[in-house]
Amino acid sequence: MTLHNEPAHQTPFLPPACLGVMGGGQLARMFIQAAHQLGYQTAVLDPDPTCPAAALTHHFVHTKYDDPKGLQHLAELSVAVTTEFENVPQSCLETLAQTRWVSPPSKAVGVSQDRALEKAAITQAGFEVAPYQVLSDGSQVNEETQKLLPGILKTTRMGYDGKGQQRLKTLEDLHSALNAASKGLGSPTFVLEKQLPLLTECSVVIARSFDDHVVHLPVQLNVHRGGILFSTTVIPNWIDSALSDELIHASTELARALNYVGVLCVEFFVLQNDHTSTDPKFHWVINEIAPRPHNSAHHSLNSCSISQFELQVRTLAKLPLTQPTQHSPCLMLNLMGEMWLGGPSTSNEMRQQTEPPWADILSLPGTHLHLYGKQEARVGRKMGHLNITALDASTALQTFNACCKILGVDPGIHKPLMFGAP
Repeated sequence: MTLHNEPAHQTPFLPPACLGVMGGGQLARMFIQAAHQLGYQTAVLDPDPTCPAAALTHHFVHTKYDDPKGLQHLAELSVAVTTEFENVPQSCLETLAQTRWVSPPSKAVGVSQDRALEKAAITQAGFEVAPYQVLSDGSQVNEETQKLLPGILKTTRMGYDGKGQQRLKTLEDLHSALNAASKGLGSPTFVLEKQLPLLTECSVVIARSFDDHVVHLPVQLNVHRGGILFSTTVIPNWIDSALSDELIHASTELARALNYVGVLCVEFFVLQNDHTSTDPKFHWVINEIAPRPHNSAHHSLNSCSISQFELQVRTLAKLPLTQPTQHSPCLMLNLMGEMWLGGPSTSNEMRQQTEPPWADILSLPGTHLHLYGKQEARVGRKMGHLNITALDASTALQTFNACCKILGVDPGIHKPLMFGAP
């Protein structure tokens, strides 16, 4: 059977055609908003009838991801299908691809679902990752394992936003973690990754078309707290130009190596330089990929000529890609459930949910509020994001700090990433 992911099918899908999405979270919600703006209809498949995208889409298919009738219904409604997140079963995308154009391709999504496969694919493409070892039990621990400590033990599957990760210092810590995992259901596999001296974290979002045209958003400076993205800074000339070029080139070549079509995010660890080194360059490794729009590029909704979600629509519909341009310095702040619950805590119990003071936030020039329609706030749950734009970096930073004060969070320190900077 001929798959519709073959490049021979080059005719664009024009409005008002219906574009399908597997998954109905906030990324699907923002995708369908972009699709509707361009005149498309949309269809969403999700097992949760209260998911953020359900209220906005033209058609909602309420089934499990792997339900054959649900997949058939989505295919009947849609001319092309994308995925909202990487943990949609690869087999479901393969089923859809038998009759519909699917972007990103199922094979690339499958690679991103398994950290071991992902690291192997990145290495095979010619790029460096943090030193690592794949482990399933203590019997595989050897002399090389010691060199990876202190390190981070990560589940190979279903890990995101810091979930499924443990920081370990000693072999005793490692054996204890593996023994605890072996007592659970199934036989989990882990990646033990060496903890590297990080200077900062960056990400690049690119879009690659079926005919190998690639465009990119500006390189993003990211701050994580508790394994979850806290803020992203995108200010022109804040990142060393040579480093920026390297990261964009690496992202582009990795997409080509994966035969990837769609929107792809590549996350990078930028490492602290060895003080004895005279090499005037930044050193970096690739951390992971996300086969979809990414939290760190939400700024593009208000800072760029084309957002990452419009790029997703264009790649799915086989429309022309034009290079996005950034028109405003921008900082993005994730709005977490804690902001509705009175501050950080490890528990959601006995905490009254109160809406943050959005009127105070929106009284500040350059603030752009994006809420995802989630009714229940929970610790660690992304409820929305706030974009702050301005004519210059100083004003954007000042407004960002003011918003953080209103919301009761520490803004941290934001500074350019330039070689030789303190």
